[in-house]
Amino acid sequence: MQPTRSHLGLLQSASFVSSYDRFAMAPLLLVIAADLGVSLGAAAAAASVYYLAYGLMQPVWGTLSERIGRVRTMRLGLAVGVPAGIASAVAPDLITLTLTRGVVGGCFSAVIPAALVYVGDSWPAHVRQRPLSDVLAATALGTAGGTVGAGLIADVSTWRLALAASAVAGGAQWIALRRLPEPAGQRTADRPRLLVARVLTRPWAVAVLALAFAEGIAMVGMFVYLAPALQSAGATVGVAGVVVSLFGVGVLASSWLVKALVGRLPPAGLAAIGGVLIMLGWAVVSVEVGLATVLAACALLGAGWAFFHSTLQGWATDVVPTARATAVSLFVAALFVGGAVGTALAAPLADARAFVPMFRIALVLALPVTVAVVWGQSRYERARSAERR
Repeated sequence: MQPTRSHLGLLQSASFVSSYDRFAMAPLLLVIAADLGVSLGAAAAAASVYYLAYGLMQPVWGTLSERIGRVRTMRLGLAVGVPAGIASAVAPDLITLTLTRGVVGGCFSAVIPAALVYVGDSWPAHVRQRPLSDVLAATALGTAGGTVGAGLIADVSTWRLALAASAVAGGAQWIALRRLPEPAGQRTADRPRLLVARVLTRPWAVAVLALAFAEGIAMVGMFVYLAPALQSAGATVGVAGVVVSLFGVGVLASSWLVKALVGRLPPAGLAAIGGVLIMLGWAVVSVEVGLATVLAACALLGAGWAFFHSTLQGWATDVVPTARATAVSLFVAALFVGGAVGTALAAPLADARAFVPMFRIALVLALPVTVAVVWGQSRYERARSAERR
């Protein structure tokens, strides 16, 4: 089957919805905490559990997609996640909210990895980063839509309506995905443990997983607190959502540049650009948290994510071609388990409103992660070139 633009469009829309749901929580944390009468750190537990479930369910979805197909896996995740999303919108207390958001995270986590694997199945390696960048761009739009949409809805109505809107969008996407055909010849009868073992016995695959975990701590886990930090500085939830949405705008704008540079710069060069931009982003809010600094930080972090994360994603789709879905699922698992760890570790600083020290820690962590990814990607590409000779 030759991939078409409409196929890519469906992958993009599915990724948009999943990303929208994932980022809807960040601007809502303070209003949820006030409404339910809990601390910011306690409310952040709902986001942390979401990330943890998102990560831990990845091996399940990855091995399942190897057996039943990529599209069926996405639709199954949405079918279970949508009712849980409605339940989270009417949750009467923090415990119910945390549990239902965990279910949503675990189920919606089926979507983006399966979309990435679909790209890996359907596009040849030498051009694969271009459609991967398109999926990343849709994810960025979902990021922007989630932060802006949830923030504005909460400003004029309630945080519950913001979560309900995400669930309704998931239901619409479940219907739309019926039009997406499965990639040909990608299913396997291999047992899940054999697929996982195939990935974990490849040194380069293990290295990519470790790097994804570190990226999750330094980027995903700390990013959750940008909106609450701005709200603590006096911004409304709607304004904070709009400002933090600049992350998605930065990803979207830079993804086009990434596509243009693929083939002109080596992957290690793209990762280096991204790492520098991410460090600049954290450096800005390491000085002061305010409207201008958070705005600049979000734009820089988004631009850096487009370069850095798309490179790491492309690497993950290539390390074990015979168990690609499992490799990508473990990659995403490592990323979001790292994100959950980062969010949980930073919660005491958030409760103390010590956001500047928190972002300084993120800056310090971003440096070795960048160096490791650039060095590792360069070594990997040299090894692959030697094999082709």
